[in-house]
Amino acid sequence: MSWSAKQYVVFESERTRPIRDLLAAVPDIDARSVVDIGCGPGNSTEVLMARFPDAAISGFDSSPDMIEAARKRLPQVHFETADIQAWNAPGPFDVILANAVLQWLPDHASLLPALVAKLSPGGSLAIQMPDNLDEPAHRLMREIAANGPWASKLSGATKLRTPRASASWYYELLRSCGAKADVWRTTYHHALAGGASAVVEWFKGSGLRPFLEPLTEDERLAFLDRYKTAVGQAYPALPDGMVLLPFPRLFIVASR
Repeated sequence: MSWSAKQYVVFESERTRPIRDLLAAVPDIDARSVVDIGCGPGNSTEVLMARFPDAAISGFDSSPDMIEAARKRLPQVHFETADIQAWNAPGPFDVILANAVLQWLPDHASLLPALVAKLSPGGSLAIQMPDNLDEPAHRLMREIAANGPWASKLSGATKLRTPRASASWYYELLRSCGAKADVWRTTYHHALAGGASAVVEWFKGSGLRPFLEPLTEDERLAFLDRYKTAVGQAYPALPDGMVLLPFPRLFIVASR
């Protein structure tokens, strides 16, 4: 699945706020080795640099487009194109940040303990994952995909994102591998200008990508037209023309 850095940063301020909230909960340590896994266009890495100014910070992402944007943004940081599942750096790392990326990866029961094992004593794994698969915006994607002329093309699109387990499941998993776990859930209400079109633009940079990528240009336009109409009914504009987009997110800080 390809990613567009340009589309992703359309709502950069809203997407970056959860990173700040997550890193604010990471214990204060004299961090020397910090890595941003799934770094995107570098906005999360920039927050890491502010939080740990004396650390050697690196980042990687599976998207070449994201890495190109990150290098332009932060030329002093080492970025590379890599896949989290194939990442074999032994560490140890004082901080590992995984912002809005692990929801795309399977087998968290093996993945998270493997990441904790790369931490130095006192180090922290900081995770933020969207927890919105049951929200109208995502439910409508699945319904339109299943009930349109593109149904056969999109039969696998809903399987690309790993369903999130419960907060207690993550807590117990991390405790079982010897980490201190802090788990919480926050629902942001993003005020977007532009009505349903703004909601569509938001998800074109994230959740809609698996649904749009397999389609032809004409099919994409038709899909987005149906989606925009449905979104307009699910998220009506307020009297001032703004739309409030509820966006639940799960946060995890696991410290050794």
